[in-house]
This record gives sequence, C-alpha cells and structure tokens, in this order.
Amino acid sequence: MCGVIGVVAQEPVNQLLYDGLLVLQHRGQDAAGIATGADGRFYLHKGPGLVRDVFRTRNMRNLIGNWGIGHVRYPTAGDPCDVSEAQPFYVNSPFGILLAHNGNLTNTETLKAELFRTDRRHINTNSDSEVILNVLAHELQRSVSGLELTDRAVFDAVRGVHRRCRGAYAVVAMIAGYGLLAFRDPFGIRPLVFGKRESANGTEWMVASESVALDVLGFERVRDVAPGEAILFSAEQGMRAEQCADRPILASCLFEFVYLARPDSFIDGVSVYDARVKMGAKLAERFRALMPQERVDVVVPVPDSSRPAAMEMAQRLGVAYREGFVKNRYIGRTFIMPGQAVRKKSVRQKLNVIEQEFAGKNVLIVDDSIVRGTTSREIVQMARDAGAKRVILASAAPPVRYANVYGIDMPTRAELIAAYRNEAEICAEIGADRILYQSLDDLKACIREINPEISHFEASCFDGCYITGDVSQDYLDGIEERRTRGERKPVRGHNQLDLTLASGDEERDA
Repeated sequence: MCGVIGVVAQEPVNQLLYDGLLVLQHRGQDAAGIATGADGRFYLHKGPGLVRDVFRTRNMRNLIGNWGIGHVRYPTAGDPCDVSEAQPFYVNSPFGILLAHNGNLTNTETLKAELFRTDRRHINTNSDSEVILNVLAHELQRSVSGLELTDRAVFDAVRGVHRRCRGAYAVVAMIAGYGLLAFRDPFGIRPLVFGKRESANGTEWMVASESVALDVLGFERVRDVAPGEAILFSAEQGMRAEQCADRPILASCLFEFVYLARPDSFIDGVSVYDARVKMGAKLAERFRALMPQERVDVVVPVPDSSRPAAMEMAQRLGVAYREGFVKNRYIGRTFIMPGQAVRKKSVRQKLNVIEQEFAGKNVLIVDDSIVRGTTSREIVQMARDAGAKRVILASAAPPVRYANVYGIDMPTRAELIAAYRNEAEICAEIGADRILYQSLDDLKACIREINPEISHFEASCFDGCYITGDVSQDYLDGIEERRTRGERKPVRGHNQLDLTLASGDEERDA
C-alpha cells in the first residue's frame, strides 16, 4: 500500500502535490517524493520519513513547474530502510520518464532477468517500481516510430506493460515533453481516481490513489481509472483515455474498504464510509444469530477505522456506544510499522483507556480486522485491566488466514494469528471471552449493495484465491522462507550499482 498523486495545472504544482501527499500520508510513512517538470527538465526531491520531514522550504522552491507527481511509500517489496528505493524513479531513455507506483508485482524476478538479458536495461534497486518503470520505458521505445512520440505509442506501451507485468499496480508517470500518464492493472486491484477543476487559465487535472485528495484540493471527482485503462493528461490537449487490456475485470481489493482507505474516500464508486457502516449492520445481524445469550452493556471501537462499523452495530443492537480508547495521533499506524517488536511496543503508546467505560461492564470491542493479533491481545488486556467483567471482540472483516502479495504487508501465514487456528483458539490466544468475525459473503455484500457492478473482489488474504492466476504455492513458500530468514530482499550490492548520495547531517531550513 502506497499513495500516488499526479497534477497537470495552469500554475506551479509543488504546493498542490505536497498538500495531496499529506492527505494520503496514511497510505505510507516510510518515504516520500515529489517530481515536477518545467521547460523540458525534471526536478525531483525524495527521502525517508513523513512528508512534513522530507520537504523543507528550499526543497519546495526547487520543485518548479506546472505538472508533477508525488508518492508516499509503504514498503512491500525491496528494503524498507533503503533510501534509494524512495519514489518517484527516473529513467532517461526514451524521452525521460519519472514514475510512481502503488501495488506489488508478482513476477518481479522474471522481469528483472528479461530486462537485463533481453532488453539490456539495468535495475539499480530491489524495488518492483523500478522494474515496472523500465518495462514501460522499453515498451515505449519499441512503440515509437521515428522521433515523434504519439498517443498511440504511449497506449501501445501500456499494452506491453499489461502483457508482461503480473500483480497489482496503479501508476502515475511523467513523460518528458509530452504529458502525465496514469494507468491501472487489468484487475483494478489498487485504487486510482481522477478529477478536474476549472481555473482562470483553463482546465486542471489531478489523479490520486484516493478521492479524498481531490476533495481537499478543490478538484471535482470525475471517475475511477478503469482496470486496464490508460489516461494521458496535458495542459494543451486535456484528457485522452484508452482501454489497453484484453480482458479487464474490476476486482477491487476488499482490504481497502476494511482498513486501508480513509472513510471520506470513494473507491470504484463506493463510499468507504458507507461500506463500513454496512459492515457494522451485517456484524450486528451475525452477533444476534450466533450470540443470542450474550448481554452487552457498551460497544467500544478501536480507533479510528472501526468507528463507523461500531456505531452502526451499537445502534442496531440498542446498546450504548462509547469511546473507551484514546488514540495518540503522533504514533504511526502499527499495522504498517516494520517489525513485530516495534508493533507490540507501540500499541500501548498509541492507545490509552478511559477506565470508567470498562469498569464493571460487559464490553463489545469492535475492530476493523485482526491481522497478527498483537493489537487485539493488548487491547483486550487493557480492557480487563480497566475492570471489564466480560470482553467480546468483534472484527468487521473475516479471519485473515493467507498471505497478501498485491501490496499489503501481510506476506507470510506464520505471522497471521488466524492462519492455523480456529475461532476458539484465536479467542484463547487473544484472551477474549468471545470472538466474532464478519463472514466473507457479508463483507462482499456490503460493497455490492452500494455498487452492484462490482462482481469480483481481490480477497486473497481471506480466502487464499489469487485473482491474477499466477501465484503458486512455490511462490508463497519462497516468500515465507525468505521472511523467516529475515531476508526482505536479495543481498544488496551483489550485482547492482548503488548510486544513492545522501547526507543525514544536511542542514534544514526553519
């Protein structure tokens, strides 16, 4: 899960891109980058950390131009600590291309070998985003006839990307002297939406991972980028779109609606907030059916993403809704913090209890999902320490039992509390009195009731079915083995050239 943004405007875009990345910060906290273009040149600044820490006044002054792209990184491939893997990535041939990518390729190693042996291209990092950039560059070079770049050549190049790349990808790219390109994988697994606004000098365009970025920056949402579709934006020619996949299928990632996206976003025509409210309604029905004898005094959400489901569940059950946990907003999301030890330590730093909402009560705690179980175990214990008589934990999502290979950091079953346990065993492991999970059919129904046109879903972390059709057990076993050995990536430097120049002591502007 990363966040991408692209803007074509009639005025300097550096502030627009910065503000957009702040809105998308929940999608990645490890690195950030902005690239702009002016007078045939690209200007780029990127680095590790939050958006507010990466960009200073001098950096923003140097990002000149009326079009550009930005990225916030949450690493699922490559090295989370390697500054060279911050995006956007750049390649100078053909024409000059800058690219930012959200998702995860599943055939990265095959593509690396093809790029080196056949395409004669050098990959300098272990990031799959650099791989997709070089595939796009090679396909664009093949598509161009003569020296002139055309829309046909660009769309044919995206067709080549779809033929060669497997997995999930939502991409924004700048092609020097031509325009901003946005495209989405043929299954539309990762979200991408675009909008426009009218200025005194003409129409301006924005594309982003979530519609909330458009809303905040004053752009009117037009629609989602369709699966397999490519769209070109430029100030002179406006928007041009073409379907570039042979058999596109919309298969939205269910976890976007459960947890990843902001509640004020729309994804594939679905309000994330409305979807989460429906999750609470379905969960209330399931509670009544499976736990008719349970008496609950209060419903408490685990902030923030479970609030809509918890509020609706409380209303449907006729039970008081209370805020029993207070969140420290200066602690990052524990789910996307690398390392189990860091995640466990940060839970108590992130959440504190309001004791009077638990003391002497039967409490129903609602969370958006239960992944590793670290947070769940801690919050159950916190409720007991605050005097709760009985603790029931409800998850708005089904049990997470399988690896996700499409851009969410849950790559091995060994890390998932539900992978090899039944619900009774999970309940005992977490320390709750009862546990309640959403059913997968009900979760899908929450989305379909809002947008009936969505017939497929990417639900692999719940059902183990990988929609791209290329994920084998050997592939999953290989990921698990490398993670178990602590090898997030191949050994750095054995066949690549590290060109990164960075200084941790660089003076910062006030």
